[in-house]
Parts: sequence; C-alpha cells; structure tokens
Amino acid sequence: MRNDIAALVGSRICHDLISPIGAIGNGVELIGLTESTAGPEMALISESVENANARIRFFRVAFGAASADQIIGRTEVLSILSATAKSGRFTYYWQVDNDQARRDVRIAFLLLQCFETAFPVGGDITIIQDADKWTLTAHGDRMNYDEGLWDSLTRPRLGYEHSAAEVQFALLPIVLQEARRALNVTVTGDQITATFK
Repeated sequence: MRNDIAALVGSRICHDLISPIGAIGNGVELIGLTESTAGPEMALISESVENANARIRFFRVAFGAASADQIIGRTEVLSILSATAKSGRFTYYWQVDNDQARRDVRIAFLLLQCFETAFPVGGDITIIQDADKWTLTAHGDRMNYDEGLWDSLTRPRLGYEHSAAEVQFALLPIVLQEARRALNVTVTGDQITATFK
C-alpha cells in the first residue's frame, strides 16, 4: 500500500466533485438570466455553489497528492484564496512572488486550516516566503489555542488523538516529512506564527 493513499483519495474525491459543482453553478447562472427567477432564494443557491466550489479547490491543494516536481501558479493560488475568503471568516494576504512548488503550497494551505481551528470567529492571515523560508502569521479577536493539538504538529510521536475536524493537524507532520521541511510554531498574545523551511 502506498504511503500517500490518503492524498490520492483526497485528489479523487475533489476531482469527482469539482465537475458536478461546476455544472450546478453553470445551471444557476443560466436560470439567473431569466427575470422570473430573481430573488433571495436564487441568491442563496448561487452563493452556496460558489462556497462549495471554493472549498473543493482549496481541499484539492491541501489534501490532494503533490509530487516533488509539481508547480502551482501564483494566479491560481490567489484565485483560490480570494474565493475562499468570500465565503469564510478570514482575510488572506499572499505575499509570495512567482509560482511555487505544490508541496510548499500544500503545507501552507494545511497551516491555514490549522489557523481556522485556532480562530473560530476569524481573523487575518499573512503568508510570506523569503528564499527557502515560509512564515505564516495569524491573528484575530478571539484565539482558542489548544497547546496539545498544536504540539502534535512538531511532536507527532506524543500520540495525540485527532478528531475528524482536526485531520489537518494529523496530516501536516507527514507532509512536512515528505517535503523534508521543519516546522516551528510560536504564540504571542492573540497571534500565532508558523515557519517552515
């Protein structure tokens, strides 16, 4: 059995869902061209389709397979984060130039999901890349920092039992090891900073 079976499953699920969600979106757009269908119901359906599409695209990067030589374009990353921000509680500041290795972006996206857990009411997240070092900083009005959960990122051998909502914390150490990256997390006041290189 391959070590990346979970990533392959994630890629397959996202691949199979993206087309029907896109088709629903196209159908909603066509229906919206008729004046008789304008109203809050159609607006709600359209918004829900946009949200689902944004999350699937995000999950495809975060949970899908990524080979060592695979690249993801800066434009695509910005598009995914912009769509995700519309439907979420966070504002993302992607201060990363040029296209990047998909593995590095995958690590960053998994960290974004970890930040979502720590800031239940949302906040701002800045992503910076300087040469081989990535720095992600999140802050918000209310921080819910679970020390054991976050320690499981840098000390996975402690055997923390993750729930389904915390799967990103279980997966990230594996992805970091595959990419030969080391993670450091610091907490100051209402801010969490994660660096990997």
